[in-house]
Amino acid sequence: MTIGTFEADLNGESLRIGIVQARFNEDVCHGLLAACLAELKHLGVSDEDILHVTVPGALEIPLALQKMAETDQFDALIALGAVIRGETYHFELVSNESGAGITRIGLDFGLPIANAVLTTENDEQAEVRMAEKGADAARVAVEMANLSIALEELAQATEEE
Repeated sequence: MTIGTFEADLNGESLRIGIVQARFNEDVCHGLLAACLAELKHLGVSDEDILHVTVPGALEIPLALQKMAETDQFDALIALGAVIRGETYHFELVSNESGAGITRIGLDFGLPIANAVLTTENDEQAEVRMAEKGADAARVAVEMANLSIALEELAQATEEE
Protein backbone atom coordinates (compact mmCIF):
# COMPACT_ATOMS: atom_id res chain seq x y z
CA MET A 1 0.00 0.00 0.00
CA THR A 2 1.28 3.43 -0.90
CA ILE A 3 1.42 5.96 1.90
CA GLY A 4 -0.22 9.21 0.90
CA THR A 5 -2.28 12.08 2.18
CA PHE A 6 -5.86 13.09 1.64
CA GLU A 7 -6.11 16.86 1.77
CA ALA A 8 -9.23 18.53 3.14
CA ASP A 9 -11.72 18.84 0.28
CA LEU A 10 -14.38 21.49 0.82
CA ASN A 11 -15.96 21.23 -2.63
CA GLY A 12 -19.64 20.60 -2.02
CA GLU A 13 -20.69 20.28 -5.65
CA SER A 14 -22.88 17.21 -6.23
CA LEU A 15 -22.95 16.28 -2.54
CA ARG A 16 -26.33 15.43 -1.00
CA ILE A 17 -26.73 16.77 2.53
CA GLY A 18 -29.50 16.13 5.05
CA ILE A 19 -30.12 18.52 7.93
CA VAL A 20 -32.10 17.70 11.07
CA GLN A 21 -32.90 20.79 13.12
CA ALA A 22 -34.47 20.84 16.57
CA ARG A 23 -37.14 23.48 17.16
CA PHE A 24 -36.60 23.84 20.92
CA ASN A 25 -34.63 27.05 21.64
CA GLU A 26 -36.02 28.25 18.34
CA ASP A 27 -34.07 31.50 17.85
CA VAL A 28 -30.71 29.80 18.35
CA CYS A 29 -31.69 26.91 16.08
CA HIS A 30 -32.76 29.31 13.34
CA GLY A 31 -29.38 31.05 13.66
CA LEU A 32 -27.59 27.70 13.37
CA LEU A 33 -29.62 26.83 10.27
CA ALA A 34 -29.09 30.18 8.56
CA ALA A 35 -25.32 29.99 9.04
CA CYS A 36 -25.22 26.35 7.96
CA LEU A 37 -27.22 26.93 4.78
CA ALA A 38 -25.16 29.99 3.85
CA GLU A 39 -21.92 28.04 4.25
CA LEU A 40 -23.24 25.03 2.32
CA LYS A 41 -24.11 27.37 -0.55
CA HIS A 42 -20.65 28.98 -0.32
CA LEU A 43 -19.10 25.50 -0.57
CA GLY A 44 -21.07 24.70 -3.72
CA VAL A 45 -23.88 22.50 -2.38
CA SER A 46 -26.99 23.23 -4.44
CA ASP A 47 -30.35 23.88 -2.80
CA GLU A 48 -31.78 20.86 -4.64
CA ASP A 49 -29.26 18.61 -2.88
CA ILE A 50 -30.26 19.65 0.64
CA LEU A 51 -33.11 18.15 2.63
CA HIS A 52 -34.03 20.02 5.82
CA VAL A 53 -36.36 18.54 8.42
CA THR A 54 -37.29 19.72 11.89
CA VAL A 55 -37.99 17.81 15.08
CA PRO A 56 -39.29 18.96 18.46
CA GLY A 57 -35.97 18.83 20.35
CA ALA A 58 -32.47 17.42 20.63
CA LEU A 59 -33.61 14.00 21.84
CA GLU A 60 -35.57 13.49 18.62
CA ILE A 61 -32.62 14.30 16.35
CA PRO A 62 -31.08 10.78 16.32
CA LEU A 63 -34.27 9.08 15.14
CA ALA A 64 -34.68 11.54 12.27
CA LEU A 65 -31.00 11.06 11.35
CA GLN A 66 -31.48 7.29 11.41
CA LYS A 67 -34.50 7.47 9.10
CA MET A 68 -32.56 9.72 6.71
CA ALA A 69 -29.51 7.42 6.81
CA GLU A 70 -31.71 4.42 6.01
CA THR A 71 -32.66 6.01 2.67
CA ASP A 72 -29.03 5.83 1.47
CA GLN A 73 -29.63 9.14 -0.30
CA PHE A 74 -27.13 11.36 1.55
CA ASP A 75 -23.38 11.86 1.51
CA ALA A 76 -23.48 13.49 4.96
CA LEU A 77 -25.95 14.60 7.59
CA ILE A 78 -26.00 17.59 9.94
CA ALA A 79 -27.58 17.79 13.39
CA LEU A 80 -28.58 21.27 14.59
CA GLY A 81 -29.92 22.08 18.02
CA ALA A 82 -29.37 23.86 21.31
CA VAL A 83 -29.46 22.45 24.81
CA ILE A 84 -29.16 25.24 27.35
CA ARG A 85 -28.55 24.42 31.02
CA GLY A 86 -31.49 24.85 33.32
CA GLU A 87 -31.89 24.21 37.00
CA THR A 88 -32.39 20.44 36.75
CA TYR A 89 -30.46 17.33 35.70
CA HIS A 90 -32.43 17.31 32.43
CA PHE A 91 -29.62 19.27 30.71
CA GLU A 92 -27.13 16.42 31.24
CA LEU A 93 -29.62 13.80 30.13
CA VAL A 94 -30.52 15.59 26.90
CA SER A 95 -26.93 16.56 26.10
CA ASN A 96 -25.49 13.10 26.70
CA GLU A 97 -28.25 11.06 25.09
CA SER A 98 -28.59 13.20 21.96
CA GLY A 99 -24.82 13.24 21.48
CA ALA A 100 -24.52 9.50 21.94
CA GLY A 101 -27.41 8.86 19.56
CA ILE A 102 -25.97 11.11 16.87
CA THR A 103 -22.58 9.39 17.11
CA ARG A 104 -24.14 5.92 17.06
CA ILE A 105 -26.13 6.64 13.88
CA GLY A 106 -23.00 7.85 12.08
CA LEU A 107 -21.02 4.77 13.08
CA ASP A 108 -23.85 2.31 12.45
CA PHE A 109 -24.41 3.60 8.92
CA GLY A 110 -20.83 4.62 8.08
CA LEU A 111 -22.19 8.08 7.29
CA PRO A 112 -20.55 11.37 8.29
CA ILE A 113 -22.69 13.39 10.68
CA ALA A 114 -21.71 16.90 11.74
CA ASN A 115 -22.95 17.41 15.30
CA ALA A 116 -23.86 21.06 15.82
CA VAL A 117 -26.05 20.61 18.87
CA LEU A 118 -24.87 23.39 21.11
CA THR A 119 -24.63 22.66 24.83
CA THR A 120 -24.27 25.92 26.71
CA GLU A 121 -24.72 27.35 30.18
CA ASN A 122 -27.04 30.15 29.04
CA ASP A 123 -28.79 31.84 26.12
CA GLU A 124 -26.00 34.37 25.64
CA GLN A 125 -23.38 31.66 25.10
CA ALA A 126 -25.63 29.94 22.58
CA GLU A 127 -26.25 33.16 20.66
CA VAL A 128 -22.52 33.93 20.52
CA ARG A 129 -21.70 30.44 19.18
CA MET A 130 -24.62 29.78 16.80
CA ALA A 131 -23.27 31.45 13.63
CA GLU A 132 -19.80 29.89 13.81
CA LYS A 133 -21.09 26.47 14.86
CA GLY A 134 -23.67 26.42 12.05
CA ALA A 135 -21.05 27.30 9.44
CA ASP A 136 -18.59 24.85 10.97
CA ALA A 137 -21.15 22.04 10.71
CA ALA A 138 -21.47 22.71 6.97
CA ARG A 139 -17.68 22.56 6.51
CA VAL A 140 -17.39 19.36 8.57
CA ALA A 141 -20.19 17.67 6.61
CA VAL A 142 -18.66 18.53 3.23
CA GLU A 143 -15.11 17.64 4.22
CA MET A 144 -16.10 14.34 5.81
CA ALA A 145 -18.41 13.41 2.92
CA ASN A 146 -15.55 13.94 0.47
CA LEU A 147 -13.13 11.99 2.68
CA SER A 148 -15.60 9.13 3.05
CA ILE A 149 -16.14 8.96 -0.72
CA ALA A 150 -12.38 9.03 -1.37
CA LEU A 151 -11.72 6.25 1.15
CA GLU A 152 -14.50 4.11 -0.33
CA GLU A 153 -12.96 4.56 -3.79
CA LEU A 154 -9.56 3.59 -2.36
CA ALA A 155 -11.04 0.45 -0.82
CA GLN A 156 -12.68 -0.52 -4.11
CA ALA A 157 -9.46 0.05 -6.05
CA THR A 158 -7.54 -2.04 -3.54
CA GLU A 159 -10.05 -4.90 -3.86
CA GLU A 160 -9.70 -4.85 -7.66
CA GLU A 161 -5.90 -5.24 -7.52
